[in-house]
Amino acid sequence: MIRSLIFNILYYPLTAFLCFAYLPFLLLPREWLLVMVEFYVKLIHLLEKYVLKLDFEVRGIEHLPKDEAYIVAAKHFSSYETLKLHILFKDPAIVMKKELFSIPIWGWYAKKMRLIGIDRSNRDTAVKSVTAGAQMAADMKRPIVIFPQGTRVAIDHTTKDKPYKSGIMRMQQAAGLKIVPMALNTGLFWPRNALTKKSGKVIFEFMPPLESGLSTHEGLAIIQNAIESKTAELIAETSPRG
Repeated sequence: MIRSLIFNILYYPLTAFLCFAYLPFLLLPREWLLVMVEFYVKLIHLLEKYVLKLDFEVRGIEHLPKDEAYIVAAKHFSSYETLKLHILFKDPAIVMKKELFSIPIWGWYAKKMRLIGIDRSNRDTAVKSVTAGAQMAADMKRPIVIFPQGTRVAIDHTTKDKPYKSGIMRMQQAAGLKIVPMALNTGLFWPRNALTKKSGKVIFEFMPPLESGLSTHEGLAIIQNAIESKTAELIAETSPRG
């Protein structure tokens, strides 16, 4: 509790301060803002490591394709993993709800960083935004990160509570990219919407990529099974009850 309190006292004001301090970078080339975002996430990682005593480990890095764009299908428990995406990947194109682009200041940065906003107002516009975003990132040779369940989940949620959505397969079909499943155990240490965090070691694990050409149903089933089974293993490995 004390560590969490100290971390929150440092984390939230620092984030708010840098949101305003970075405003001039909106007028500069995107690459400059990318450097500053990477600085921010590394700074927050230092706070996590030395205040919360919360660090992370990466496994399966050999499964990431080299010198080409690809799609990462990730489990999503909390903001912890989103704060690591610019450490795990170089210039990731993160998929998110288009409504988030309307948030003052934060949304301006999202647009400048050329993240992928999905318009979910109806099926046709959603499909168009998915395919356009995938092609944009593929042309730039950037890794795409998508959370197939579409939202943060609690550690006890099942796929019936939060099912995997087909958008990731439409994205692959549009750009012909490999999909790399990524499991993680962040929900044990940084639950969604929780002010209290725990010490420990987060594990990010990449699994072998799926080539394009699979049907939507078949590909989604493989991704879901890979992520859910490996996530369960990581939670069992690192849980105090395990």
